[in-house]
Amino acid sequence: MRATRGGAGPVMIGREGELRRLVRLASSREPAVAIVAGEPGIGKTRLVQELLATVPADTVVLVGQAEPGSLSRPYEVLLDAIDGRPVDGDQLAAVTDARRSPVERLHAGLDLLAGLIGEAPAVIVFEDLHWADSESAALFERIADQRGPRLLIGTYRPDEVTHRQPAAALLARMERRHAVTHVRLDRFTAAQTAAFLAAATGAPAPLRAVAALHHRTGGNPFFLEELLRALPGHDLERLVDEPLPWSLADVLRRQVDDLGPAVHRVVEAAAVLGQSIPFDLLADVTGTGEDELIAALRELVTRGVLVETGEDEFAFRHALLREAIGAQMLGRQRRRLHEAALDVLLRSGGSDPAMVAHHAQGAGRYDDLVAAARRGTALYLSIGSAYQALQLAETGLGEAPDDGELLAGAARAAWLGGLLDDALRYGRRWRDLATTATDRAESLYLLIRLAWESRLYDEMRPLTAEIETLIAQLPPGADQARAMTAIAQSTYLRDDLDAAVLWSDRALALAAEFDLPDVRLAALLEKGSALSERPLDSAAGHEILSGLVDEAEKAGEWVLAARALNTLVQGVPPTSPTDYAEILERMRVDAERAGFESMSVAAYYQGRARLAMRAGDLRAAIAALEEGRDLDLHYRRRGRWADFHGVFLAGLYLEAGELDRVGPVIADLAALPNNPPNTISGLVFHLACRRGDRTGAEAALDDLVADLAQLTWRSGEQAHDLVSAALELGLPVSRLDEIAADLLDAEVWDAYRTLVEAQVAEAHGRHAEALEGYLSIVEAHILSPPRRGTVRIGAARCLLAAGRVEEATAQVEAAAGLLADWGGWRVAQLAQIRTRLGLTDAPPAVTGPAALTPREREVAVLISDGLTNTELARRLYISPKTAAVHVSNILRKLGIASRTEVGDIIGRG
Repeated sequence: MRATRGGAGPVMIGREGELRRLVRLASSREPAVAIVAGEPGIGKTRLVQELLATVPADTVVLVGQAEPGSLSRPYEVLLDAIDGRPVDGDQLAAVTDARRSPVERLHAGLDLLAGLIGEAPAVIVFEDLHWADSESAALFERIADQRGPRLLIGTYRPDEVTHRQPAAALLARMERRHAVTHVRLDRFTAAQTAAFLAAATGAPAPLRAVAALHHRTGGNPFFLEELLRALPGHDLERLVDEPLPWSLADVLRRQVDDLGPAVHRVVEAAAVLGQSIPFDLLADVTGTGEDELIAALRELVTRGVLVETGEDEFAFRHALLREAIGAQMLGRQRRRLHEAALDVLLRSGGSDPAMVAHHAQGAGRYDDLVAAARRGTALYLSIGSAYQALQLAETGLGEAPDDGELLAGAARAAWLGGLLDDALRYGRRWRDLATTATDRAESLYLLIRLAWESRLYDEMRPLTAEIETLIAQLPPGADQARAMTAIAQSTYLRDDLDAAVLWSDRALALAAEFDLPDVRLAALLEKGSALSERPLDSAAGHEILSGLVDEAEKAGEWVLAARALNTLVQGVPPTSPTDYAEILERMRVDAERAGFESMSVAAYYQGRARLAMRAGDLRAAIAALEEGRDLDLHYRRRGRWADFHGVFLAGLYLEAGELDRVGPVIADLAALPNNPPNTISGLVFHLACRRGDRTGAEAALDDLVADLAQLTWRSGEQAHDLVSAALELGLPVSRLDEIAADLLDAEVWDAYRTLVEAQVAEAHGRHAEALEGYLSIVEAHILSPPRRGTVRIGAARCLLAAGRVEEATAQVEAAAGLLADWGGWRVAQLAQIRTRLGLTDAPPAVTGPAALTPREREVAVLISDGLTNTELARRLYISPKTAAVHVSNILRKLGIASRTEVGDIIGRG
């Protein structure tokens, strides 16, 4: 039987870990106590409801709710829990009989519960312990002392527990006397807000709407639900600016309705001042003396209306409360407060431009607004606050829609924040209204990048033509050099690498002649990026980019530094995994400093996956991409950032043989517009081959060949993966020849070309030719360890065909080391060749430190130093989830149960 109170929303997001903990406790059939804490509306009741939905039908469920005023009503929670249930009348009378002693009533309550539960498993819930009467608190404590298969749960609001309430002493005693599982529910992150909105509306949520609603609600689920209920149809972009529904505003304003006049005047002024409330500004605006203001603020903090965010600085605990208070004020009242605040800020000088713009707008002083918006946009861009810069630029554009400086700032900020539609709109207007060659060149440079990221490839050529026309009109100098850098970028993004190098060199020559350090860095970025993609020039390209990063960081050019580091991460990896991890982390830090959202998040997770692949750890690579995709999947994005991890993840699922997981990813990708031509057909062909679907593979191959004809580049990785899949399916060798010819070109890395050609030669039975190819690339660093494992397996097959069994065995053992933490078809091929060599009876398993991979040994040393999983993740630039996998593998291989034993064994080893 189950009984819960209503009011929870239809969707639970972001509480999976907390729910798993409670489910484990409930299913253990052992006595357990859990305390769930969180602010109002955070989802405590919903979490309990989700737990109760999982318990077996024979579980007795009792849920009691304390209410405001319960302190004067003994056993209020128990009486609510048993309401409507068949209970012993005498026991119930004993509980409610005020003439009986407290001990008698307590025991009557326990007997009443025992009669309801018996020997059955039970979940007993006391909701809102902060309101509970002392008798209910005592009963909760005694229930915790009892044995039997029961889970006791208490929920409470930490900010509403004072030393005068029974809950305060109860919580302290529970901590001393019982093993309590604490579950703290925090506000949603921005990604969880996106997931909540996507689940509620049935579609990915717009990035800007998510950011605005997350800021507006503070990530409180109840507030989000109330806003959604107020607007049928769930137009999230419209919801951002909708006034608060009266029901929610009324709930919020109850927190301040009974304030005295002086404190009420302070809280109204605070609501007008905005997100940040400096003490001195509040004092100046209200004319309140210091002692009086301190007393008022203390009361507001105690009530949970305000929080102290820094020295002499305050903020509303909930932004919606500030909004509700402000909406109730008269327009003239708000305007006078804005005018007073603005005058104080302008007199003081050096004030935050966002605050100045906020109050200038409220006071109707638009010249001050535009001036502050210009200063603030530049300031926030320089410190990596792209979203704040965009908000401020748009505030200024509301009064000066043709201001070139604000348009430029808005376009750059929107691009860095991942808002491509907004960036395109502002960038095009910036270009159209440009009055100088500098503005025109810089706007076109950005628009080319935006067109590429938005996959509007047809727009890139006309934009490039505009720049070429501009170059012809300009004299040699800074503007012409910037324009040349823009063409270098355009040609690089369109895979015309020779042209990219040529235009970069022309820009570099002008930068040297006219001493243009910023142009020089931009041109070096394009040249280094282009060279790094040409196998013969890759080392030179990496040298340019590595040197550029140091210069760009010293100059504060964080965008250039992050882009250069990203190219290094995506290209030929360093020989050391530690060096690779350091480059990846450096990229993330520089991207965050620039406010470069897509690179600090999306590209970072792909980098982590590549790092795991270089370590030969397939599970960790998949986990990194799944984590990144989960963060991103609920946002509505466009262009190359839409389902950014999907193609890579589908490829790893194919690697692992998790074929049922590939189809849904392909379906998600196919629903997106403007995919690169070979994306869907390549995945469909690969999946059909792995499934043994010859008819489907033949059809998909025809589509793939047609799609490849539209491309000017080829991927060695894709060529190897698809040829391997075709070999597994057993396509005729003549068809393999055609596939290899279509998938390779002169620019593919030599090691990949050699690998594919060796695979095809082996399929033709030309084992000597294939063996020569395989052996020439067994140490090719461009190939990841799993691919080098496949190379050695191929060499072993060829050696076995020639009767060279001992050499074949050596290659198989080397392959086994490279594939130790891999899986899927490559490991299946390893097993096949081992069987052919009679190696199926594996030698005695290696145990102890010798069984650890190099990466695991590195982790083990850090474990022995006492590092937690979180600290391991931070030190090694991996996720805590990946760290936990490494720890589990280490304990298994060492044959121990505790991480505290690792140090002794590693030391002995």
